[in-house]
Amino acid sequence: MDQNPPFPSPEELRSKLSEFMQSNFGDKVSFSTIAQPDAAGSDTEEKPPGDTDEVFEFGFLPRDIKAHLDRFVIKQDEAKKVLSIAVCDHYNHVNYLRRLEREDAARAEGTEYAKQNVILVGPTGVGKTYLIKHIAELLKVPFVKADATKFSETGYVGGDVEDLVRELVQKADGDVALAQFGIIYIDEIDKIAASGNMVGRDVSGRGVQTTLLKLMEDTDVPARSANDLQSQLQAAFEFQKRGGKSKKETISTRHILFVVSGAFERLKQQVSRRIAQGQIGFNAEPRQVMDNELFQHVTTQDFIEYGFEPEFIGRLPVRVVCEELSADDLYKIMKFSEGSILRQYERAFRAYGIEISFEDEALHLIAEEAAKEKTGARGLLTVWEKLLRDFKYHLAGSGLTQLRVSSELVREPKQVLERLMAEGHEQENAALVQNARAFADQFGREHGLQIEFEEGALNRLVERAQAERMTMPELCAHLFKDYQFGLSLVQKNTGQTSFTLTREAVEAPDQFLSELVVRSHYPLAPADKN
Repeated sequence: MDQNPPFPSPEELRSKLSEFMQSNFGDKVSFSTIAQPDAAGSDTEEKPPGDTDEVFEFGFLPRDIKAHLDRFVIKQDEAKKVLSIAVCDHYNHVNYLRRLEREDAARAEGTEYAKQNVILVGPTGVGKTYLIKHIAELLKVPFVKADATKFSETGYVGGDVEDLVRELVQKADGDVALAQFGIIYIDEIDKIAASGNMVGRDVSGRGVQTTLLKLMEDTDVPARSANDLQSQLQAAFEFQKRGGKSKKETISTRHILFVVSGAFERLKQQVSRRIAQGQIGFNAEPRQVMDNELFQHVTTQDFIEYGFEPEFIGRLPVRVVCEELSADDLYKIMKFSEGSILRQYERAFRAYGIEISFEDEALHLIAEEAAKEKTGARGLLTVWEKLLRDFKYHLAGSGLTQLRVSSELVREPKQVLERLMAEGHEQENAALVQNARAFADQFGREHGLQIEFEEGALNRLVERAQAERMTMPELCAHLFKDYQFGLSLVQKNTGQTSFTLTREAVEAPDQFLSELVVRSHYPLAPADKN
């Protein structure tokens, strides 16, 4: 009687699915499972949300958070203060609810709270992402960053908004409980503003706003996306592992903090004009940047007129501006920030055996040039890379071990590089000569035969080492591999123990040694030639 083949074990199914994903999608996808109880315990009641004290603890004061941010972000004092208060309010409420859930779950469920979601306004490169990233690192919660422009309300035209929540689980190594206390940061939010007189992408932007506002309050997101083949295969695997019992995994957004940001180019002109018209003497011309003085006059209606749905902007009660960075601010970022770009260049040059250092006057000049880029701290990388790319290329392996970034180097980089290359060439030559003499000394110690290189021989050794891309010890070992045997014959015949190697010994070492050995047998031979 025919029988159906047995269903594969979980291990066999995992292996087959992994092979399938690898063969069809390569290394771009992997097969894993979300952390959950095993099959034996799948019928037991899950831990209530309140039983997560061991997953996440919060005990910071606003000044603690600001002090941490001061180590990494220069300026933006108002933004750091507002963010620190908002974060503390948010997670203190989380702590309150978790305690209440243990005492009275029904009361906890009915507790109303307006989440302290944040909207950050400010130009590019002023530290918006850096602020949120370092807050998440301090709190030890997962952090996800995305650009609003990649999303559409239908999902997978650009990306699924709910994938942000699922990505928190990935950042938490599959720990759903920890992911539910994470931070989601969405940049370029101003790009999804929908103006009433526009069509096209603005329609999509309104849909993204609608989807986001649901997430920003309190909703449950499926752990598996219906549009993701990999997720569905994993769900099938876990379904089989639980013995055919389905279990819908969800992620609550109740305690997830949302932060959105954008440059809001039109907002500053919009508000500046309104204030200028309404208050004589406040500002006759529209301001070029949004600063804290002007931001005090921004209202919810301004954001609505900019193109945001009232319900969406209402989910972002905490509003703060990050101000444009001056040249002095950029100097301080390089000089005092723990994440200074200077550390990046120190590591880059150290990899080539070069210790780089910086003069203050040079840093001020760099800061002034970077300020002209109008891209905030990102302008520093642009200026530094343009300035030092040729130094990396030409000085790596040149023998130079020190590089001082001076005001002269910033003003006249080509002339300084040429001089350094010449100095490096001299240093490299000196090091090669020293290594050649070290080889001669070692040869004497090992074999009791003293060899000395003439100046012409040393120069030719240096030329050959550089041309053949060999170290001096390697080159000498190769050229003079038979000299211990040959010179020992000479010593036996003549008693000579000290030898001078000429340029000819480097050009044709075998011929030079052969002539020495022959003359040791026939000492009159040289005289006969004269």
